[in-house]
Amino acid sequence: MYDTKVVAISGVSGAGKTTIVKQLATEYCCPFLLFDDYVDKETYPLNMKSWLNEGANVSLIKTAKFACELKALRANNSHRFIFIEEPFGKERNAMSPLIDYVILLAPPMELCLARIIKRHTQKPTTGTVSAISNYLNKYQDHLRDVYITAATQVSNNADLIVKEVVSIDDTSRYISNWLKTN
Repeated sequence: MYDTKVVAISGVSGAGKTTIVKQLATEYCCPFLLFDDYVDKETYPLNMKSWLNEGANVSLIKTAKFACELKALRANNSHRFIFIEEPFGKERNAMSPLIDYVILLAPPMELCLARIIKRHTQKPTTGTVSAISNYLNKYQDHLRDVYITAATQVSNNADLIVKEVVSIDDTSRYISNWLKTN
């Protein structure tokens, strides 16, 4: 029986969080939760640019069902780890007490942006070009700063920061080796 540890994989959009969470959960044969599965129309402040200008309080980003699900999973779990995709690490008040370790994936921003664009173009629809154009306009206007600000907040309390741009397997192996020593 293990004292289950919750490991949050954090980072900006396109950093590789979901892929790493799934890879590590498979390696350790343990459960995982993904932030995006708990996002709804109430999750984010209506105006992210204003939110950024007013101090970027990540606790205003709400995923109550995510926190409840994690509490329940942790209470009824005998695995060594639970991996979660939590972009904001321990910075959100509702999630902080539920997380044991925060691993921040911090590849260069241009790589993250390229991954987002690639994600949208892999299964193009009639609105793909328009959606990418709208996203890029927001990215230039404020989203890049939103991502950087949130990642900076996470980095202040991260247990491990992975900046290297290597394969998924190498990144997972690096994190796994780190987990074995903690």
